[in-house]
Amino acid sequence: MDWWPVVQPWLIYFIIPLTAGIVGWLTNKLALHMTFYPIEFKGWVIDESRPWMRLGWQGIIPLKATKMAGMSTDMILEHLIDIKEVFGKLNPDRVAEELESNVRTLARGTMEKAMQENVPLLWATLPKKRKEKIVQTAIDEFPTAVESIMEDIKKDIIDLWDVKEMVLEEINQNRGLMNELFLRCGEEEFKFIEKSGFYFGFLFGCIQMVIWYFIEDFEWAWMTLPTAGLIVGYLTNFIALKMIFEPEEPLKIGPVTFQGLLMKRQREVSREFGKVLSSRLFTMRNIFDNIIYGKATEKIVDLVESHINHVIDKTAGLNRAIIQIATGTKTYRNIKQMVIDTFRQELPQSITEVFDYAENALDIEHTVADKMSNLPADEFLGFMRPVFQEDEWKLIIIGAILGMLAGFIQAVILVF
Repeated sequence: MDWWPVVQPWLIYFIIPLTAGIVGWLTNKLALHMTFYPIEFKGWVIDESRPWMRLGWQGIIPLKATKMAGMSTDMILEHLIDIKEVFGKLNPDRVAEELESNVRTLARGTMEKAMQENVPLLWATLPKKRKEKIVQTAIDEFPTAVESIMEDIKKDIIDLWDVKEMVLEEINQNRGLMNELFLRCGEEEFKFIEKSGFYFGFLFGCIQMVIWYFIEDFEWAWMTLPTAGLIVGYLTNFIALKMIFEPEEPLKIGPVTFQGLLMKRQREVSREFGKVLSSRLFTMRNIFDNIIYGKATEKIVDLVESHINHVIDKTAGLNRAIIQIATGTKTYRNIKQMVIDTFRQELPQSITEVFDYAENALDIEHTVADKMSNLPADEFLGFMRPVFQEDEWKLIIIGAILGMLAGFIQAVILVF
């Protein structure tokens, strides 16, 4: 072991850049984790009425999920999706065709039930052929009504489909969706942040090692270790973030071309963004639920009532006057209202039959991906930058604090 006294001092020097690299990697990894998790606040709430009176942590993105979703939706509507253009791809004839089987079954059951419950005596005395003709007319007319309803929805889609309300409602119910969006789109960049922590940390550690060589005999020398840890934790996050987003346009210096890592993957990121958007937020269920049950519900109800009223009047034909004379106008109105109510209740359940066709027709995934991949650099970065822009200082400060704590541990190992 005669070699140990000779090797030991140099081994300590080597430990400095190595531990600095580990500190850089670890602080970046922890800082990233704290950006996304926990999804819900973990800790103690001192005063519910004062959000700042909380002791604990919630991931930066889940905490700001609603605000980020609102910003992202505004950009999506401004740059990627023209609501009228997208919904214009739906063919009302095809929608009616997809729903025809269910609508015909619904029409028969609804008409027979409405007549039996409201005019049982008249319905019982009508000849079988006459009853079948009334029911068959309804069966033939209801698909036409569905087609007309879809035509009207297409014309007024901007008023009927509140995209922002739909997205915010989904995000508020599942704050983890924003995490999924950014983690899938920025997967490679987040890996880079982690790895770069080690590389930059090791580089700064070499500088720290040289400084330590000249000052290690001073009494206060140990203080440089937590100080260096703070600087390493700060700079590794700061530089990594800069390299992800800047420069926006290719910058050639000699034989080397520099460009923000995210910009280099614009096409790939755009494809992933389109996939997440179409499969998790702009789903057919979310879209149709928002149209049917959203803020424009009353308009949808009026629209449905208008077309079903027309269908019933046409179905009743000459029997309309007989029904009104025999049972009164009120009974006839009751029949109409019962059919309208039943149709309005059952149609949302039947509409699922059209989802596959609608998804292919709207083709939101590829529409978003194609338009996003062709955006100018500043507009493209606008979709990913918000995840860091407002609170990136927190990410950097977290890295600095964690780095300083690691520096204290390093001091204990090397000095005390």
